[in-house]
Amino acid sequence: MSIEVKVPAVGESITSGLLSIWHKKDGEAVASGDILYTLETDKVSTEINATESGTLKIQVAEGEEVKIGQVVATIEAGAAAAEPAPKKAAKAKKEEPASAVASPPVAEVKAAPAAEEKSAPAPEPSHQSPVTSHQPSDGSRTTRKKLSPLRRKIATQLVAAQHNAAILTTFNECDMSAVIKLRKDMQEDFQKRHGIKLGFMSFFIKASVDALKAIPSVNSRLDGEEQITNHFYDIGVAVGTEKGLMVPVVRDADQKSFAEIEKDLADYAVKAREGKIGLEDLQGGVFTVSNGGVYGSLMSTPILNPPQSGILGMHKTQDRPIAVNGQVVIRPMMYLALSYDHRVVDGKEAVTFLVRVKDCIENPMRLLLGT
Repeated sequence: MSIEVKVPAVGESITSGLLSIWHKKDGEAVASGDILYTLETDKVSTEINATESGTLKIQVAEGEEVKIGQVVATIEAGAAAAEPAPKKAAKAKKEEPASAVASPPVAEVKAAPAAEEKSAPAPEPSHQSPVTSHQPSDGSRTTRKKLSPLRRKIATQLVAAQHNAAILTTFNECDMSAVIKLRKDMQEDFQKRHGIKLGFMSFFIKASVDALKAIPSVNSRLDGEEQITNHFYDIGVAVGTEKGLMVPVVRDADQKSFAEIEKDLADYAVKAREGKIGLEDLQGGVFTVSNGGVYGSLMSTPILNPPQSGILGMHKTQDRPIAVNGQVVIRPMMYLALSYDHRVVDGKEAVTFLVRVKDCIENPMRLLLGT
């Protein structure tokens, strides 16, 4: 008996995707529950499992655009596994040299959730893939490939954000000395009690919540001729993955402890590494925190994540000379950037918001005590 392997519905409004990887070969025996292929859409990547056991017969090659409901393979139930067909195996088509030099993609400033510090306090991008050079084996000077649905969606949203909002960025800097010391003093006990390390991202999420409560306009968005102000605090954390930028959301960050936030971030780090972030993880954020410091960025102007009206950019912590009580001292300093939609957030409110974040980081006990 032949069972059709169809592209399943993976979310509302999603009508097609990219069959990016076959995890089984043509003619290979598969068992019910085995991962057959990965489907990439403009929102998430999803691993599709076999529903029956038998021999896989592939009909669509890797790298092909497929529609929801399309048959991409069959499973011959009860049949013995055959040798993979030499020409029918699903392999990506060899890239032809481009006739013109293609511009390389520009890396976005992205943040790593649950990142830890190696030196004070640049977070470890342990779940991030290192930058590698992809040189074609045939010696061609360029390569050309079709953008994935996710990358196309990212490109569209970034351009739309620039066109549809009045984006302005304000800057400040914060002394990380107090939060570094507090984290160091609490780390051993925190890890014993909660089974997870205390990172710096949770401090910035808590500081953002504090600032959102103080400046509600940043926690709002435009809807036609109306301004909608949110009274909840679901904070997005920008995550750089091999497939592109994603922003999973820490729900009700105002009601969660530091340990609960760190566990959420750790779970998202695992999901991002394994390509298992789902639609439900990405929806509903009211504000975003993005950490370019994991890549060494010293300063940037982050782009809004529509329909949000604000995004906080963290950066690399660097020892710098500053004046304290009339004396020049060396302190671990971080530049902060707040990009905001000037249509709903005034300049005074944006500056006050960022100063509030700075104050929370420089006096972290107020976050722990809730004062």
